[in-house]
Amino acid sequence: MYTSFAAPQSKGKAANDIIFAANALAVADAAANGAENVTNGTIGAIMDDDSKLVCLPTVEAVFRNLPINEVIAYAPIAGTPDYLEKVQVATFGKSRPNGFTSAVATTGGTGGIHHAIWNYTEAGDTVITADWYWGAYKVLCLDMGRKLDTYKMLTDEGTFNLPALEAKVNALLDRQNSVMVIINTPAHNPTGYSLTKEDMDQVVAMLKNATEKTGKQAILFLDAAYIDYAGEKNAVRKVFEALNDLPERILAIVQYSMSKGFTMYGQRLGAMICVSSSEEAAREFFEINQYTSRATWSNTNRAAMRTLVQIYSDEALLTAVEAERDHYYKMIKARADVFVEEAKACGLPMIPYIAGFFLSVPCDNSQAVCDILHKDHIYLVPLAAGVRVALCSIPLQKISGIATKLNEALKAVEAAKCK
Repeated sequence: MYTSFAAPQSKGKAANDIIFAANALAVADAAANGAENVTNGTIGAIMDDDSKLVCLPTVEAVFRNLPINEVIAYAPIAGTPDYLEKVQVATFGKSRPNGFTSAVATTGGTGGIHHAIWNYTEAGDTVITADWYWGAYKVLCLDMGRKLDTYKMLTDEGTFNLPALEAKVNALLDRQNSVMVIINTPAHNPTGYSLTKEDMDQVVAMLKNATEKTGKQAILFLDAAYIDYAGEKNAVRKVFEALNDLPERILAIVQYSMSKGFTMYGQRLGAMICVSSSEEAAREFFEINQYTSRATWSNTNRAAMRTLVQIYSDEALLTAVEAERDHYYKMIKARADVFVEEAKACGLPMIPYIAGFFLSVPCDNSQAVCDILHKDHIYLVPLAAGVRVALCSIPLQKISGIATKLNEALKAVEAAKCK
C-alpha cells in the first residue's frame, strides 16, 4: 500500500482546471473533425477571425528588437525602477490616485493575487469576492490555508449589489482582524461586467464605515487584468479616482497584467500597486512583497519589463499600441453585439455585459448544458454559477447561433430535471 510523502497541508491537491479541461476537449474535437467545424469558446486569449493567436504588432517589434542583455539578464527582485514607474502610468493613466503608491513586479496577475493573500490575510482567514469569479482565486486561497466566500454580485435589477458585499464584510470583521475584498473590474472575468466610479466610491465608503466601527482594517484588491480592453482608456480608468485620499484603515492594491494589455500571456509579467494615505504602509508594502517574491519566484521577466518601458517612453510607439488595442477591442465588441442581440431575440438570460473577453449565462447545471453543446461541436466553460463564453477566442463568423443553441441546451436540462 502506498504511503504518501506529502505534508498534511498538501495531501490530496490536484490542479484540475476546468478551463484547460474544456479547451482540451475542443482541441481534440478539432483534430478529429476539423477546426473549421468546432467552436472553441474556452480560451482566455485574443484569437483573430482566422482563429490565430493575436500578438500586437508593435509589441512584437519592440520585444524582438531588444538587446540580448535585456533579454537574458536578471531583473531586480522588485522589478527595474523604470518599470515600476511606467507600469503605474500604464495602470492609472490620467487617474492616478492621490496618496502614496508603490509597485512590485509580479508573475502576471496571479502572482500579485498570491502575494496579497499571503501578506495581508492570516492563516484561516476568509477572503471575499463575487459569486461570479475566476476559479484561481479559490485555488490560491486554499493553497495558503485561507477560505474564499462570495456575495451575490448583482441585484435583481442588474446593478452592483453593495448591500450583499457589506453584509459579508461586517460578518467577517466580527471574527477577523482584517478583511480582504477582491473585485475584478473593469471588464470582469467571467461576465464582462464593470463597476462604475460611483459604485467604487460606495465600496470605499462602506469599507471606511465598517473599519471605523470596528477599529479594524480592510484591503481592497482590484484585479484590473482586462482594463486595456474595457473601453475608452481614460474613461475606464476613472474608477481609480475612488481611491483618492483613502481612509487610514484601508489599503488598496491594484493588479495590472501584461498578459492581456500587451498580449504577452506566456511572458508572465505584471505588477501589484498599492495606494495608501500612509507613506509607511506603502514602504511596508514594497518591502514585504519584495521579500515574498524572493521566497517564491525570486525575480521576473526583464525582457517584458523593457518592452513596457520602451513603449510607455515613446509617444509614437504608445500611440501605435493603443490603436492596435482599440482594433481588437472593437473586434471583440462586434462579437459581443451579435451574441447579445441574439440572446435578446431568443430570451436567453445573461449577466449584463459591458466589455471584455467574456460574457456569462446563469444556470444551475452548467456542466450538463455544456455537454449538450458538445454535440454541436461548441465548447464553453462550465462554472459554478453558469456558463462562460470566451468572446475573445471565437471568430465573428462562428458567433451567430451560439446564443440560440445555448438557450435550447438550458431548456433541455431544465426539462430533464422536471421529469
